[in-house]
Amino acid sequence: MEEFPTGILLKKLEGIRMEDIPKYLDENRAGLRDDCKAFYYHMKNTIEKKGFFLKDVYLSAGVSESYGGKIITMEKHTKNRDLIIRLCLAGHFNLIETNRALKLYGMSELYPKISRDACIIVAINNHRFDRFKVDESLKNVGLRPLSETE
Repeated sequence: MEEFPTGILLKKLEGIRMEDIPKYLDENRAGLRDDCKAFYYHMKNTIEKKGFFLKDVYLSAGVSESYGGKIITMEKHTKNRDLIIRLCLAGHFNLIETNRALKLYGMSELYPKISRDACIIVAINNHRFDRFKVDESLKNVGLRPLSETE
């Protein structure tokens, strides 16, 4: 499934007839914010595109496979933003992919004016995806590490 910027989606909608809506929704599911599966599709597609397996991402993020699966499919909902960030780090997401995941999950994107977020952004931009190294970097500058538990 391919994701499109809002402008492209608007252009596509100009030529859509009412009876074509199901096809449009199916073809653009990953890019639609109101779809409860958009987060799942984004995570799954991004992880697969990078050549990782979900079970390895869960392990690297420090969550069980069953719990991680429930979070990604949104069968269970978390308010723990750090958990979503850890999953993104484990999947080697770039900043755009990470912010999209956070946004689709209903959480605030990483914001450069927040010291802790700035540190995480730098880690992502420098391809430092090991959560323990990110925690160490955060601690070294007096910031709270990524949380370990739900």
